[in-house]
Amino acid sequence: MIGRLYTWALVGWLLLPVAVMAVFGFNDADPRRNVRWDGFTLHWYAHLLDRPDLTRALLNSLAIALVSAAVATVLGTLAGLALGRHRFRGRGSANVLVLMTIACPELVLGAALLSLFVTLNVPRGFGTVVAAHVMVALGFVAVTVRARVGALDPAVEEAARDLGAGPWTRFRLITLPLIAPGAVAGALLAFTLSIDDFVLTGFTAGSTVTFPLWVYGSLRTGVPPQVNALGTLLFAAGVLVAALSARSRRAS
Repeated sequence: MIGRLYTWALVGWLLLPVAVMAVFGFNDADPRRNVRWDGFTLHWYAHLLDRPDLTRALLNSLAIALVSAAVATVLGTLAGLALGRHRFRGRGSANVLVLMTIACPELVLGAALLSLFVTLNVPRGFGTVVAAHVMVALGFVAVTVRARVGALDPAVEEAARDLGAGPWTRFRLITLPLIAPGAVAGALLAFTLSIDDFVLTGFTAGSTVTFPLWVYGSLRTGVPPQVNALGTLLFAAGVLVAALSARSRRAS
């Protein structure tokens, strides 16, 4: 009983900021001073895209998240498959490097990447942000896929090999479907980490403005209610995708 109450209290505490954000997305307040409740309205949802700079920042975040999640999923899946199945020289060091990208503070990693880009004279922008996000997300995808690979039964692929299936056929028809849940979970995690990243993006964005950077910059003049509305929609979309993914795994 105590454990159940503790769990619900923890969930409620974590969802409290989301609830406040959702409520103030319906607040009929001055766009520059959305800090107190002045009445209910759907105006901000009907005018989500009225601010071109905010819309551009959101599109930048979505594009960066999609590209970085796709690249990190492909590279992380291959890395997780290699680390979970094969033994090779340097495997331990590779595991440590993967975990370091997860454990390293983003502030330190962002400063290091900034120094690297400045030293190599690489213009900061969309590409550098994607590279930074891939570096972090790759570790999460690799760890997720490696855990999935460790739970696979090697007898399944051995049976396929005995039946004459080649390496590509075994990977396409057996290995890939079996590790797909881990890869999908890693992709969702990579997308989520990318779309709301602030620290790494701040070091590597240059003139590119993303949704978190725009929100931070708007604190000086007041966060408009559209930000709360967009944040609520993004959170709802994430919950929906996670629920559909969980339901698909249970059905499988």
